[in-house]
Amino acid sequence: MTDTNSDLSIVVIIPLYNGARWIERSIASVVLQMPQPNDIIVVDDGSIDGGPAIVEELARRHPIRLLRKPNGGQSSARNFGVAHSKSALIALLDQDDVWYSHHLEALVEAFKHHEGPPLGWAYSDFDDIDSDGKMVSRAYVSHPRLENPKRHLTAILGQGIIIQPSATLISRAAFEAIGGFDERLCGYEDDDLFLRMFRAGFDNTYVPCSTSQWRIHSSSCGASDRHDNSLRLYIKKLLDSFPDDQWRGHYYARDMIAPRFVRVWIQMYIRASRYGNHAKMKEYVNDALALVPLLGPRRRLIYSAALPLMRFPLLGKAMIATHHIARRICR
Repeated sequence: MTDTNSDLSIVVIIPLYNGARWIERSIASVVLQMPQPNDIIVVDDGSIDGGPAIVEELARRHPIRLLRKPNGGQSSARNFGVAHSKSALIALLDQDDVWYSHHLEALVEAFKHHEGPPLGWAYSDFDDIDSDGKMVSRAYVSHPRLENPKRHLTAILGQGIIIQPSATLISRAAFEAIGGFDERLCGYEDDDLFLRMFRAGFDNTYVPCSTSQWRIHSSSCGASDRHDNSLRLYIKKLLDSFPDDQWRGHYYARDMIAPRFVRVWIQMYIRASRYGNHAKMKEYVNDALALVPLLGPRRRLIYSAALPLMRFPLLGKAMIATHHIARRICR
């Protein structure tokens, strides 16, 4: 484990894939940090736009390393950047996110003052912005029903991690101990990473103020077929990894994993309905239905009655519009 009292060196890893619109602003937010990172690495993950050229120009004025690799997704890009660096602490920044000037300072302080088990990662709250950089909501994570910092497996599986990679500072020792990101995942790879760190015994700490801006928009990774397939793989991975613990009375699939991801699929169904994407609507209903047999009797009865009706786009839209069955499902 890194001795955080003696080694607080930081590498910033920024995956880049067709991010010409965003990358200059993201890098500018890194340059403004105090303390300055020891290394800034941008990983061009097979871009076909002008993003790498922008980075090359910025590298003439700032100490930036541009690495190139074939497209493999953000997990492989981050792992690639980490493998080509040595700093004790890893700061992740997505190409369309932005750090406030105190981001690294706040998270480094968390490492300096941590007591207890080895600290795997520090993370902070963040603000939600739209594609134009306009504020949508502040303090996205600070919600009384969300557990922060992460202390219980049941809460993590039932709620999700709810941590943005751009709002974290990660111990290299912890990252390498669990093998980094699962490169099969391009969506929910952050949930998977921090869950595995938690299970490996690494501690985490939470900074309850926003130190970054998370930009979510229609062209984000979360709005892609690759993301959908990654989600399916992650659900299977969770179900395989967490059989019931009858001694503790923890029925992970029934009470945590299946209810959580049925809600996720329905939320994605609702989003697809806004765009009139009937094919995706039917696809997401089928994904939700696949989890219904794992639910407890009450939930299974409700979903078994409602979900088949949502296979019909007009009826599904009507259900959403009336907030009748859809509201009950999304509780």
